[in-house]
Amino acid sequence: MLKQRKDFLGLYDVPGEDIMEILQTARSMKDIFTRSIKKVPTLRGKTVVNLFFEPSTRTKSSFDLAAKRLSADVMSISKSSSSVVKGETLLDTARTMEVMGADIVVVRHSHPGAARYLAKNLKAAVLNAGDGAHAHPTQGLLDIYTIWEKLGELQDKKILIVGDIAHSRVARSNIWGLLNLGAEVRVCGPSTLLPRQLEETGVKTYTKIDEALDDVDAVNILRIQLERQESGLFPSLREYRFLFGINEARQSRLKDEALVMHPGPMNRGVEIESSVADGKRAVITEQVTNGVAIRMALLYLLAGKEVQYENLA
Repeated sequence: MLKQRKDFLGLYDVPGEDIMEILQTARSMKDIFTRSIKKVPTLRGKTVVNLFFEPSTRTKSSFDLAAKRLSADVMSISKSSSSVVKGETLLDTARTMEVMGADIVVVRHSHPGAARYLAKNLKAAVLNAGDGAHAHPTQGLLDIYTIWEKLGELQDKKILIVGDIAHSRVARSNIWGLLNLGAEVRVCGPSTLLPRQLEETGVKTYTKIDEALDDVDAVNILRIQLERQESGLFPSLREYRFLFGINEARQSRLKDEALVMHPGPMNRGVEIESSVADGKRAVITEQVTNGVAIRMALLYLLAGKEVQYENLA
């Protein structure tokens, strides 16, 4: 059970039943959104610290809102406003927050393993909000939740992830979570952006988008992460758009109920056309909403509460 874990660092070691516990808790949390007062006292007296040392709009705002809707006290710290700019280490910053009473530390950092490092050295619970190109478990969960909410059980569903797989923490977290739930996972992109030996995990790899799109239930479109890449991995953004961008013609190959997803931020006109991003298949804005529910669920479960769904709404 998730409530027996001190920390939540990734989806690689989370069995399907624990993922389902998170999804079911998030569904109850989402019911709160329909209330006139979108707040419950569940984490009153708890303190959540958001340590964000990378730029973020959706994730940071989502964690902040999730904690406040659960009535937790919230402190948000960015790299530019912390003593890190004076030479203080990440651990010393986190320990300072811990001795001030932090119960949960949410961390985003450019270095893979940063969240695990803090988890080993803090008594407070640590929740990974993205560490380098390694993992982004809450984004993976909100993507999975969106598919589950729309299409039902994930067993044998065909999910395609398109784009820069090699440098994407979102792709890794989606792959781990989807495989643990019994989905068929496909990835597609330039061969230079597909990790070696990926097929050994059970993932199907494609370098031709039209083949990859055949009979999928959802396509999750990633942006090209130029900030994490070496140069020369593909000729140009124009060529990438031509070979892998999801446009109207490629969208028309999808079956009627298939979903179009994007974790954001989007580069419209590169990996996805605006008409597709704003089209009837797209659930991109719903992913953002579901992110708040998923993060509420994780904060709730890490706080060690007994799950009583009827009391959440």
